[in-house]
Amino acid sequence: MRAVVWQGKEKVGVDEVPTPRLREPTDAIVQVTSTAVCGSDLHLYAALGPFMTQGDVIGHEAMGVVTEVGAQVEHIKPGDRVVIPFQIACGHCWMCDNGLHTQCETTQVREHGTGAALFGYSALYGQVPGGQAEYLRVPHADFGPIKVPDDDEPDERYLYLSDVLPTAWQAVQYAHIPAGGSVLVLGLGPIGQMSARIARHLGAETVLAADLVPERLAMAQRHGAHVLDLRDIDDLGAVVRDLTQGRGPDSVIDAVGMEAHGSPVAGAAQKVVGLLPDAVAAPLLKTAGLDRLAALYSAIHTVRRGGTISLSGVYGGTADPIPMLTAFDKQLTVRMGQANVRRWVDDLMPLVTDPADPLGVLDLRTHRLPLAEAPHAYEMFQKKLHGCIKVVLDPMA
Repeated sequence: MRAVVWQGKEKVGVDEVPTPRLREPTDAIVQVTSTAVCGSDLHLYAALGPFMTQGDVIGHEAMGVVTEVGAQVEHIKPGDRVVIPFQIACGHCWMCDNGLHTQCETTQVREHGTGAALFGYSALYGQVPGGQAEYLRVPHADFGPIKVPDDDEPDERYLYLSDVLPTAWQAVQYAHIPAGGSVLVLGLGPIGQMSARIARHLGAETVLAADLVPERLAMAQRHGAHVLDLRDIDDLGAVVRDLTQGRGPDSVIDAVGMEAHGSPVAGAAQKVVGLLPDAVAAPLLKTAGLDRLAALYSAIHTVRRGGTISLSGVYGGTADPIPMLTAFDKQLTVRMGQANVRRWVDDLMPLVTDPADPLGVLDLRTHRLPLAEAPHAYEMFQKKLHGCIKVVLDPMA
């Protein structure tokens, strides 16, 4: 079958790889009909090379049709249309029972001290072949796959249940925006877009959304956010205080994370590390503090005293300098983490299936391309070319 594989720093290709087969009685095989490129995939593309092996199949946002199931898989069957959560969770360990599917004790990657295994996301998270492919083997399919209606709606109606929507929903839940309160969303990629929409849907009175890419700002504005163009702002804190009774927003959602290509200093550091042998580079990437922290600093600077910061953007280093004095002095609450997809599906499914499309899921994808054009898709997404906000790849084209 054809699949998108990692070939080296900032280089992916579409190669022939073995078609997956059932290995365990809890497995399923899914023929992928749509698979998206995520901002987190750019970390593999540009920064996490020391944890990648040439030929790794990447991608963690996928949906399709079940073709085969193991003997212990009962809630789905061949022919069902399903969305695959990006993390692999068993559904019955202590962590899963408590809604922390990203910390699943059955699939934790203890070798690297990380949480649940993820599809297509480096040795750090289990090196499980990903979903940017014609077929996907789904471990723990007795729990993970989300069955969706077999209707005439385009895949984009449901695809974002794999990652974008649960991540944005959790980001808003973790932000603890008071009823009628205010929130600032930093970064208007797919997660930021949906965070702003969900915050409005759940009752935030003031939704501020900051970015510097015109197409992203325009999309957020048409969904009701008060957009802030960072190209025209010298002091974001002063601007948002003027819009929030002089205090700052009740909550800030950081939907940026370690976007190295947007940070010259972090980008240069990661390039240096990328030149080192993997055995040397891997520990440095874990501990050297190479992340872009501008968004986090902005969150701490702009949120009101006693407010909440919700981190949904991925940070990778463990030695980053955090302004703890300011965070302590402002008595801030910070919540963070990868989304526990299955925890939020019951909240999201009625909104996704609503014909009125209250979250605007059909207004997120900007490009749909054949799987064969994945290298172009990655470059376009990384460089924000041609108004690219969300790319969906079609393995059947």
